[in-house]
Amino acid sequence: MRRHRNVKIVATLGPASSDYATIRALHEAGADVFRLNMSHGTHAEIAETHRIIRLIEEELDSPIAILADLQGPKLRVGTFANGEEELIQGAAFRLDLDETEGDATRVCLPHPEIFAAIEPGSNLLVNDGKIRLRVANCGTDYANCEVISGGTISNRKGVNVPDVVLPLAALSAKDRADLEFACALGIDWLALSFVQRPEDVNEARILVNGRAAVLSKIEKPAAVKCFEDILAVSDGIMVARGDLGVELPVQNVPPIQKRLVRRCRAVAKPVIVATQMLESMIESPMPTRAEVSDVATAIYEGSDAIMLSAESASGNYPVEAVTTMNNVAIEVESDPIYREVIEASRRANRQTVADGIVAAAREIAETTDIKVICCYTESGTTALLTARERPRVPIIGMTSLRHTARRLALTWGVNCVMTGELTRFKMAVINAARAARAQGYASESDQIIVTAGVPFNVPGTTNILRVAPCKESLIYATDPG
Repeated sequence: MRRHRNVKIVATLGPASSDYATIRALHEAGADVFRLNMSHGTHAEIAETHRIIRLIEEELDSPIAILADLQGPKLRVGTFANGEEELIQGAAFRLDLDETEGDATRVCLPHPEIFAAIEPGSNLLVNDGKIRLRVANCGTDYANCEVISGGTISNRKGVNVPDVVLPLAALSAKDRADLEFACALGIDWLALSFVQRPEDVNEARILVNGRAAVLSKIEKPAAVKCFEDILAVSDGIMVARGDLGVELPVQNVPPIQKRLVRRCRAVAKPVIVATQMLESMIESPMPTRAEVSDVATAIYEGSDAIMLSAESASGNYPVEAVTTMNNVAIEVESDPIYREVIEASRRANRQTVADGIVAAAREIAETTDIKVICCYTESGTTALLTARERPRVPIIGMTSLRHTARRLALTWGVNCVMTGELTRFKMAVINAARAARAQGYASESDQIIVTAGVPFNVPGTTNILRVAPCKESLIYATDPG
């Protein structure tokens, strides 16, 4: 299914979008990747959603990526005798390990690892940062705090600890069970929540064992500080602005987003910008102007993908939300300033033959009348490198591996076409020409660029670039091989 844009759209599935008709409508409206939130739904329900996606993929002959998002460690307060209490600014409030129900002066925080890490002056944020507590003094089983920002605190509200790296296991028991279930199911991307250090990613990679690509969600200040190390061991990144905006001053988030997107582009790893992109469309068929500008900003920055969360999972207008994103993307990418911004921010560090091949392909395509770049890829690396160049012409990823085609559904500008295994370069050119014509990128009178590696079917061997006619008789006439 050809898209008339380069940025990809990730749609989260949930109660509002779990049936066949809605999932198909979401894909046809523009969703390239479906996110399964492992925090919600039983394994049986997730398996059924997975089955429906794969059925639609087969019916439409359109590779679809499935991203399973692990819950991660959830830190929450205990319960209150009255269900909730009002905390007043300047008042004292105690957190401890006592499981007795709380009141206006204290509540249980059943996480000894927090008490082991905090110190006087540390900040604790409750209920998405609406309540801010500052530690006055603490021990191994308590923290006496001052209420800096008051409000209503109620049962099992979430707690964020922005100032320290918590000695938490990277994966909870639930996460480990969900990881194994999702990988056995056949998902394409696995997202790790609340990553703090590269060791968190390495632990997950061992368990995944190559069955899915690993994507790190950047939503902790600690992750921002060691981002380069996390990026090095991740296959992709999600800028998860929700918790990031809770644990950091909100004005810090936009420049962090811009820096992270540029670094991911430079090393050819997909990056998703996520959270609250069209939040008002949970209840309204129309977004706010500010939300549209937010989506447009992520596209102008060159993000590989933009994501819908509750808008498509539990909102009243899931298909309309995807349609809106699709329309905004088409409009932004048709703006001449978009190309200026994209090309001015190109910062590739080219060191290999493959780097040189894809850079040359872009240069040739943009200085001559080339209609499309067709790149043969087994591992997906050549397509990722080609996408890093952000060429002005479309990219067709040609692969014989279904899982590679699915993973590349998350990558900027790459439209994947399945092809059989090849032994001769002439057939590679012929198949590329057929795909370009079938997808509507080129006609018989046009020229295309084909990149590939010889020997075929060996990852990391991209070493050939050819400008070829799209007409098969001309390919046979000009290629004796």
